Amino acid sequence: MDLTQADPVGPGRDALPRALGHLGSLQHADGCWEGEVVWNPMLLAQRVIVHRIVGSPAPGESERARMIQHLRVTVTPEGGWGMHPGSGPYVFFTTLAYVALRLLGVGPEDPLLARARAWLHATEGGVLAIPSWGKLWLAMIGLYGYEGVNPIPPELFLLPSWLPIHPDRYYCHTRYIYLALATLHGRRFQADLGPITAALRRELYAQPYPSIDFAAHRHHLAPSDLYVRPGLELRLAYDALHRLEKVAPAALRRRALDHCHARIVYELRQTRYQCISPVNGLLNALALFARDPRDPEVTAALRGVEAWRWEDEAEGVRFAGARSGAWDTAFALRALLEAPRGQRPLTGPAIRRAYAWLRETQIVDELPLGERDRERRDGIAGGWCFSDGQHRWPVSDCTAEALSAIFLAHEVPGLIPLSARIPEHRLHQAIRFILARQNDDGGFGTYERRRGGAFLEALNPSEMYGSCMTERSYLECTASSIGALARARAALPDMNASTLDHAVARGAALIREAQRADGAWSGFWGVNYTYGTFHAVEGLLAAGAGPGDPALQRAVGWLLDHQKSDGGWGEHFSGCLDDRYVEHPESQIIMTSWALLTLLHACPAGSAGAAGAAGAATSAVERGIAFLRARQRPDGSYPEQAVAGVFFGTAMLHYRLYKAYFPAWALGRYAASRNRA
Repeated sequence: MDLTQADPVGPGRDALPRALGHLGSLQHADGCWEGEVVWNPMLLAQRVIVHRIVGSPAPGESERARMIQHLRVTVTPEGGWGMHPGSGPYVFFTTLAYVALRLLGVGPEDPLLARARAWLHATEGGVLAIPSWGKLWLAMIGLYGYEGVNPIPPELFLLPSWLPIHPDRYYCHTRYIYLALATLHGRRFQADLGPITAALRRELYAQPYPSIDFAAHRHHLAPSDLYVRPGLELRLAYDALHRLEKVAPAALRRRALDHCHARIVYELRQTRYQCISPVNGLLNALALFARDPRDPEVTAALRGVEAWRWEDEAEGVRFAGARSGAWDTAFALRALLEAPRGQRPLTGPAIRRAYAWLRETQIVDELPLGERDRERRDGIAGGWCFSDGQHRWPVSDCTAEALSAIFLAHEVPGLIPLSARIPEHRLHQAIRFILARQNDDGGFGTYERRRGGAFLEALNPSEMYGSCMTERSYLECTASSIGALARARAALPDMNASTLDHAVARGAALIREAQRADGAWSGFWGVNYTYGTFHAVEGLLAAGAGPGDPALQRAVGWLLDHQKSDGGWGEHFSGCLDDRYVEHPESQIIMTSWALLTLLHACPAGSAGAAGAAGAATSAVERGIAFLRARQRPDGSYPEQAVAGVFFGTAMLHYRLYKAYFPAWALGRYAASRNRA
């Protein structure tokens, strides 16, 4: 897309067309936008280990070099590997990366491994204190004694479904990870890596391997890795299960393993072998191999993991934490649609291609009802996934943002020909999908409604992650869902208006209740208050709140109080760890864009009350826009900065395209608002 038309508004007049032009240049040939969702090298390391276990051919020299390259460019200054691009080293990630590098042929005296080994030996507890997931991974390759691994009995999945601790009540990512972990632990699966096992035992531990009392380290956790310390209830449960494991009936264990195997196979087949994430995808491949090394579905499962692969010259081969096609495409569309109509002849073709991509990636078929009930899956028809939809795990806010973009495109006369539009019955399906994710408190979950009680968080066994045991009502999902449902009232007159109104009102009430005393909202999927406030304000405005609404005015006040001297905004990811505001030393392009989008929407130019708070907001917006214009590169792009995404409290994500579409959206909203003023 060639955008060369001058920005019709004021100084820095080329910023908007340059931003739109850069965004357009990132559109894929099939019409979508998708940027890498950067997490950490764990997935690459596990992929290397799994392929060695199952006996896959060794990677060719070129691929091996690109894998090693990625581990070289992601090492921390301390010599290890961390949870995300901004973190310090963890024992878990460093140990897995170390093993993978050795399996890829890197010698122990290579400076990369020498530094990692030195860090592991110097850190408190060392490899013996690796978190539970790491203990099991090492036990499966003969580098940790199973007596030191806390049990994950597959019999848990045979418990009566009505029990409040049944794994089917867990958050879907958590339950599918533990489905495979329970299978592998239940079999005491152990692979033989060959002669390198003895070398790794010598290198990883500071004492002779035969002398290690692994059982004494079952509850030992490295401080560098610990986020949620297992509570007394969980430790007592571990100890009880450890004793019960010794007397568990063999027939019951076989039945439990067969049950888990059937569920793993179902997940693989229904997701076209991609699985809900690469984390459980790799574990599922191992679980199949542990049962039958000749199972042909092992190959299919490993092939499915490759869907998460990412590669470039700068950073080599790695595996993304998520694929974000629908998410990125919906927001890119929102950015293009927000720009003034004078840009429409230039943005129109890109919008139509993106619309067509969304049309083709909506899930229109349903899981068979009997299988759904057996597997405790919610309905999927009508939804959009975070990705291209191939794995068929749709999400509430991905569906809602796609729908909002679609409805907004329909509002522009002649933009999307009637013959090319998504059929109305499919839009109805999408609305029903969203409504099915609304919880009893009025908020919206992600993949499902909430199933488990809050007490389950006290049984969180992951140690490295928080708030991962149950679905909940997420502020961002609630706000996005409100936006789509509110737009549907006008766009789909055949929908039951009272149903939509009731759902919107309940969601808006939850957002209001979640506002902090200082006026901000805490985010769950982004860093942190700027992100939460951006979504909350969008949701309340969609629900009918006006610029003078007290909740919006408090939010505006919070943003004004946190603007930095250079006109930008910026939060540090560390605030997500304990839910507090931590200012970043540098203003961040992405967070500045969120703040500007919020101010421009909450205090539109010419609105009542332009004096006072709205007048101050106008000044803040001008300074923020000046910041974006000053930081923009000649090609319309913006520099890489700090991570802006997060999940489960500690797992920060770097969304590569956030710095492309959010600034373009903010600049477009600014230009459109000034044209209307």
